[in-house]
Amino acid sequence: MLDGIDRALIHALHLDARAPFSRIGAVLGVSTQTVARRYQRLRAEAGLRVVGLPDPDRAGLTQWLVRLTAQPATARTLARSLARRPDTSWVKLTSGGTEIVTIAHTPRQAQSAMLLHDIPRTASVTAVSAHFILHTYLGGPTAWHGRVTALTEEQQDALRPPESVAEDVPPTAADHALIAALRHDGRASIADLAAAAGLAPATATRRLSDLRARGAVFFDVEISAALYGVTTQAFLWMAVAPADLDEVATTLATHEELAVVVATTGPTNLAAQALCPDPAALHHYLTHRLGALRAIHTVHTAPVLEIVKAVGPLTG
Repeated sequence: MLDGIDRALIHALHLDARAPFSRIGAVLGVSTQTVARRYQRLRAEAGLRVVGLPDPDRAGLTQWLVRLTAQPATARTLARSLARRPDTSWVKLTSGGTEIVTIAHTPRQAQSAMLLHDIPRTASVTAVSAHFILHTYLGGPTAWHGRVTALTEEQQDALRPPESVAEDVPPTAADHALIAALRHDGRASIADLAAAAGLAPATATRRLSDLRARGAVFFDVEISAALYGVTTQAFLWMAVAPADLDEVATTLATHEELAVVVATTGPTNLAAQALCPDPAALHHYLTHRLGALRAIHTVHTAPVLEIVKAVGPLTG
């Protein structure tokens, strides 16, 4: 389990993923060396990872929440194959290990090779449904509540980067190269980012600041929810009347049990991911907090058995 300094460091990275260790240490009241040592230990032993990601809207991407049912003997192999693709994230095995849930990122003006070509050719797949993500209420740049409770409001204010605004212009080839490097390591040095993008360090610094200022790139922090006491995860597929959808989704986005809330197309038009300490806590959430929202007509619950890929690319 994580101690107080570990939790504070992770919370700090959610606020500013590229904050210098010296600034984090000053806010936490520990030395720079302590922060650096804790960060390296969490990377080596707990799978901590900071990744930089393009904003889908500004990058011209659409997101699909894809559900595949596969034969039990091949589901895990198929999930790992999907995880190796650059256009997928959050590949998870659910529902007894026969269902795979993933998010596919596709160019807005192009057809998805995975959706329209690759998957139908896979004989082990027995069913496919793809749900276009219309709006994200929780997730993406917004962290799960359970990870961002370690710091006081004063500490958070000290760590948040100053707000800045830049002109919203299409990303350049160099911008794409910077983001590609940040996908693998959101805290990569300016020297490494400059080398990856073929830029001078000063130019790379300026381009990265510009990308952040106009919201073209955001940062996420990967670390196992189990380290926060979570043993039970589940997808919730809900049907809500369109007139009630925004109100219900906005309410769900405030629930500490949920890490993701998105509006989608399809017969279930609201999807969420629940993180709970145990099955009893999930049951309590479903029957009390979720059950109190009468506008939710149906809920299908699919337990998550294995996370094959998180938000960043596979490293091995």
